[in-house]
Amino acid sequence: MRVATMNVLGPANPDWDRRRRLIAETLRRLSPDLIALQEVPIGSAPEVVDELLGPGYHVQGFSRTADDGVGGALATRWPHRIIDEIDQRCTPRAQSFPWCATLIAEVDTPVGKVLAAHHKPSWPFGYELERQQQAVTAAQVLEHHAARVDHVIVLGDFDATPDAASMRFWRGRQPSDGISVCYQDAWETVNAAEPGHTFTAVNPLVHAGEVATALSRRIDYILVRSGDHGPTLQVRRCDLVLDRPVDGVWASDHFGVVADLESPDHAPGSWGARSF
Repeated sequence: MRVATMNVLGPANPDWDRRRRLIAETLRRLSPDLIALQEVPIGSAPEVVDELLGPGYHVQGFSRTADDGVGGALATRWPHRIIDEIDQRCTPRAQSFPWCATLIAEVDTPVGKVLAAHHKPSWPFGYELERQQQAVTAAQVLEHHAARVDHVIVLGDFDATPDAASMRFWRGRQPSDGISVCYQDAWETVNAAEPGHTFTAVNPLVHAGEVATALSRRIDYILVRSGDHGPTLQVRRCDLVLDRPVDGVWASDHFGVVADLESPDHAPGSWGARSF
C-alpha cells in the first residue's frame, strides 16, 4: 500500500497555476492509495483535489477551513468511513487556526482494516505545548479504536521536528499526560542516516515566504502504530516527493513524503518459518 502526504501551498501563493500542474502530474504518477493533502481549497474549489489526484478516490475534507476555503483533505482508493474529526483548537491561542484538527477514517485495504488519521496540529513555532496536547488527544482516540482494526497510520504536516516533544511522544520516546504510545516513523525506518528535511531553505518558496529565517526542518511524517512487538506494517521504502525543481518550477514550500507499506512476512510477536 502506498501512502503519501503533501502540503501543496495553495492558490493564494505565488505561481499556483504552474505548481498545481506539476503537483497533479507527480501525484497521478505516484498513484498513492492513501494521501493527506494540506492547504488545498477543499471548501472553495473542491474540484482542485480531484484535479491533483485524478479519478478513483474517495475524498473527505476537513469540516472547517480558512476564510478562503483552504484546509486539509484525506483521500483513499477504497471507500472509507469517517470515525471522528477531532477539533484540535485546544487553547485560546490555538483558536486562530480554524482547520487545526485530526480527521480519522476507517478503510478496508489489501493489507487489512486500516485506521487512517490526517493530523494537522498548530503551526506556530512556539506552540509545542499545543502540539503535544494535540498529539495526546489524537493518540487517545486512536487507541480507543485500535483493537478492532489491523493497522493505524497517522500522517500529515505536523509542524514539529523529530526532537520536539510531540514527535517524541508519537515515536515512543517519551510519555505525556500519563500515557505513552509508539509509532514507527517511516522515513527514519529506512533512511535513518539522512535528515529528510521537508521544509528547507534551499527551496526559494521557503526563502521568499513568511518564515524565511527558519532553519531547514523535517516536519511532514508518515507514522505506523506499533503493537507490543513493533509496527504492524513493514516500511519497504520512503522517499521525498517534489524535493527539487522541475523545469524551473518548485511545487511547494514543503516536500511531500511517500512510503510503501506492506504486511510483514510473519506477524509481530510470532516466529517465522525460516530455518536457522
